[in-house]
Amino acid sequence: MKKWLFGLLVLLLLTGLLVSGCPAEDVTPDPDPDPDPNDVPVDVEQDLVIAIGAEPESLDSLLMNSAPAATVSEHMIETLIYLDVDGTLQPSLAESWEPTEDGLAWDLSLRQGVTFHDGEPFNAEAVKYNLDRFMAYGDFEGQTAAIYAFLLGEVNEFEVIDEYTLRLHLNQEFAPIISHLSHSFVGMHSPASLGALGEDEVLEAPVGTGAFKIVSWDRGERIVMERNEDYWGGAPELETVTFVFVPEAGSRVIMLETGEAHAIMAVPPTEIDRLEAEADIDVVFEDSVRVIYIGFNLEDERFNDVRVRQALNHAVDKEAIIATIFQGVGSPSSAPVVPAVFGYTQVGPYEYNPELAMELLAEAGFEDGFDIELFHPTGRYPQDSTVIEAVQAMFAEVGVNASLTTYDWGTYLDTVIVPPEQAEHDLYMLGWGTVTLDADYGLYALHHSTQWPPRNNVSYYANDEVDALLDEARVTPDTAVREALYAEAIQLIWDDAPWVYLHNEGQVNAVRSNVHGLIHHPLENILAWDAYIE
Repeated sequence: MKKWLFGLLVLLLLTGLLVSGCPAEDVTPDPDPDPDPNDVPVDVEQDLVIAIGAEPESLDSLLMNSAPAATVSEHMIETLIYLDVDGTLQPSLAESWEPTEDGLAWDLSLRQGVTFHDGEPFNAEAVKYNLDRFMAYGDFEGQTAAIYAFLLGEVNEFEVIDEYTLRLHLNQEFAPIISHLSHSFVGMHSPASLGALGEDEVLEAPVGTGAFKIVSWDRGERIVMERNEDYWGGAPELETVTFVFVPEAGSRVIMLETGEAHAIMAVPPTEIDRLEAEADIDVVFEDSVRVIYIGFNLEDERFNDVRVRQALNHAVDKEAIIATIFQGVGSPSSAPVVPAVFGYTQVGPYEYNPELAMELLAEAGFEDGFDIELFHPTGRYPQDSTVIEAVQAMFAEVGVNASLTTYDWGTYLDTVIVPPEQAEHDLYMLGWGTVTLDADYGLYALHHSTQWPPRNNVSYYANDEVDALLDEARVTPDTAVREALYAEAIQLIWDDAPWVYLHNEGQVNAVRSNVHGLIHHPLENILAWDAYIE
């Protein structure tokens, strides 16, 4: 399942060979020219149903915080730049991008002739409106910036040059800026739709430029979208796409087998062989950029001692989890980011050694162990509840007794992403996909001291040396220097052990064989722009 080509293109991408201002081949999300749409049987209903494990927490780019939200929203809300499945940055709503000579600004040339679903024009003013809102600039200074505002953290102004040219002014050179513009959460909504929101209203029906338009959102059940007949890339073959939210993996499998769903995400490893044997079902293996981890609440005095944190890393047998729970899909984490990410350096994994774990606990004054409360979601990550139960048993072997508190995904993020004085957990389970393929996103967001909640440094980790390295790496244009800075930061973070490092996720999806053209993305998205049913 390792894709050497994907890794090679990622390397080329982030050494500057694939992010120049020259327009790349425009493939994003144009319908696939092969097969010929005329070959699609006209008497087959083009209504696709995809079952996923978790419901989006929001479809507002300002508030989104998960891959399920990205998977659904990308059908309706497009980004300026698209990170393709092969790791290349491709034009989307921006056709090309070019830095100024001093590197302190970027000019984006926008696609012309595009309209939002409400008929409003897409242009530089619309982009400025969205980005100002995202960063809480201009008329939005009274508003809280987006959770992910750090993605554009060195931008100080968005200037409209003409109707289809926007200039991004920077405080200083910002190495990952173009990769960051591909992030699903830097999406373009119709300014008219956002302007119509009342002060306390939540966006329920996103209005974008994408290939599909929202029809309905039944909370806890499904989101239904319909074809955008006026889509700039050509109307898709599918008439509707429905995402249904089914946390229980076995139920998703049954839906696929009975035809209630055409595709499912996160196939249970125990079902892979059986599904592969079925003639009318295809099992799809795909790489992932996500690490799964258990974070410490570092405001808890028991976890102030690094020996305790390292002990719990040594207490968990990651190899056994991969071999048994995941049937060999995935790999033990060897860094806070996966190998496909620019800036990755292998520093682990932590050796499974329960005897060493108990020695470290005893040295820290916990020879009799202690009790903890471990929060985790269900249905969000493959086998998440099963993994947590295995970890619970392994912790118990070294004298740490974990009580498990389980939440559905819809309430989980609001429960754990809280200021330290509101935290009720001792440890928590989460995953993080470095969806820009740049270590800035995987390290800064989760380990910089400025990113404590409401942002994503949920462990409340703070290390001045790590902060300095991450700050320097994001404003350094030299890729070799950036790699060295990230290598040093990764080693420090790994030794500090703010997490119990578990595994690098592998993706296993399944699709009925009469469905063609679905995109199974390494960023953990399943995309139906080009799909059709025969």
